[in-house]
Amino acid sequence: MNDHSQNKLKSQFDEAAQQYDQQRKMLIPCFDDFYRISVSLAQSATSSPNLLDLGAGTGLFSSLMMQKYPDANLTLIDLSEKMLEIAKLRFKGSTSVTYIVDDYTNFISPEKYDIIISGLSIHHLTDADKQTLYKNTYSHLKPGGIFINADQVLGHTPFIQSLYTTDWKDKVEASQLSRQEIDAAYERTKLDKMSPLQTQINWLQEIGFSEVDCVYKYFNFVVLFARK
Repeated sequence: MNDHSQNKLKSQFDEAAQQYDQQRKMLIPCFDDFYRISVSLAQSATSSPNLLDLGAGTGLFSSLMMQKYPDANLTLIDLSEKMLEIAKLRFKGSTSVTYIVDDYTNFISPEKYDIIISGLSIHHLTDADKQTLYKNTYSHLKPGGIFINADQVLGHTPFIQSLYTTDWKDKVEASQLSRQEIDAAYERTKLDKMSPLQTQINWLQEIGFSEVDCVYKYFNFVVLFARK
């Protein structure tokens, strides 16, 4: 990610950090299924898996994973220090959580992970950065390890994309969010660099993931599963 994009993204998410979790339920019309299905997909041979959360934000996705695997060793990486400060409050007292403030696009770790997750983050990357990240994700996983990406995708035609956008805006406008919160959410969408679903499935398969599927889809909200 170039410095300009990185700074813009960091600034907008730093600003949204305090209200982010309470807003998220209203900004994701399919919130409950979206996260419940993502957690259901997490399978590990050990009760204390090594888990990496890319673009972890306030730690919401990781906290749901911790309910399933209380003994997991978590690594949370995010560009926004303010977001991770909220995650630190969420996991206060836990000694099995590591925090990294960084751009995860080119993150390389000597660690190998059983499960790598990402929630509503990768769609901020360019196509080239997504492919780099997916390659790194593959190399960071142990054999049999899994990658779960709960994210947003681009409609594969302009008409389909307009269906996605219209549905989301209708539901957001009908929510209990204030005008200011809605406008801020619209402003954040200007940072989106979504890619089509099938394109991303193809990338994951080409990189070497043996099992790849879109397990859940609600308009442009999808849960992608890939197994090494």
